[in-house]
Amino acid sequence: MLREFTCIVCPNGCDITAEIEDGKLLSVTGATCKRGEAYVRQELTDPRRTIASSVIVRNGELPLASVRLDAPVPKDRIFDVMKEIAKVELEAPTHIGDCVIENILNLGSNVIVTKNVARK
Repeated sequence: MLREFTCIVCPNGCDITAEIEDGKLLSVTGATCKRGEAYVRQELTDPRRTIASSVIVRNGELPLASVRLDAPVPKDRIFDVMKEIAKVELEAPTHIGDCVIENILNLGSNVIVTKNVARK
């Protein structure tokens, strides 16, 4: 069976075709780098994603600060992670790199701030 993938590892966004038989990866074509084949292997066994979102900032010059995960989490847990992130409210100031939630849902990823927000 042939299965199509669009690699999301780097900006190339390669269109990859994988030949799969009995759950085993037989061949990969279309990847312009080794990371494409590794991406397909992971997608078949344990798909993971990173998340970027925003959280409320009280008493800040801006109402929100952007946040992201510092490591990918299982794709099927994205909505659980987003529910936890939605509960967060920060007090200004925020600084890039601040850890908002450590080891979210015990998935081995931290939620970190990616936007400085000064206090009013």
